[in-house]
Amino acid sequence: MRARPETKGLLSPPDRDSSWLTAAALAVSLATAAGSLWLSIGMDLKACPLCFYQRTFAISAAAVLGMGLVAGVRPAPSLSLLSLPLAGGGLGIALLHVSLEAGGKMECPAGIFGLGTAPQQALAALAILFAVLLADGLRGRKLGTFGAPAVIGGIVVGGALAFACVRSAPPMPPPPAAPYDRPPEICRPPYQPA
Repeated sequence: MRARPETKGLLSPPDRDSSWLTAAALAVSLATAAGSLWLSIGMDLKACPLCFYQRTFAISAAAVLGMGLVAGVRPAPSLSLLSLPLAGGGLGIALLHVSLEAGGKMECPAGIFGLGTAPQQALAALAILFAVLLADGLRGRKLGTFGAPAVIGGIVVGGALAFACVRSAPPMPPPPAAPYDRPPEICRPPYQPA
């Protein structure tokens, strides 16, 4: 009878392969997902398709990181590498979303505590998540866990995911003929007087 291999989970003592960066990435992804959900549940805002894509990527990154840490996947930077395309996809969509807003093609509701708009907050959160995952991925490269092509591949796959989501998103409705009577509760085309 073969001995069952010992597994290590989130509550196991840390080993030389664990990374505080992986745990930090999990915390950032959970905070990003919670903030996005709060905009809809706590603030009664409606998510546009671009918002939904960003939320989905953040929640997916949290799921990969969380389940990997609970399951004891080692070395921990491998989880960051697996989550890097998810954060990259969300970041790419957030960059487009904020650029549409900055270009006057879209107006979006204020974010939590009124600090910028919801897409601007998503951009900041996803940029932090991407940076932490990339740092952990580069740490894994230094440990010899995987090479530079794997990290670059994760970034390229994230870009491809963002492109696919943007290309498949439903078109925005046309601008209104009259000014809106209330502030935005969903991202929408702005009123442009003739």
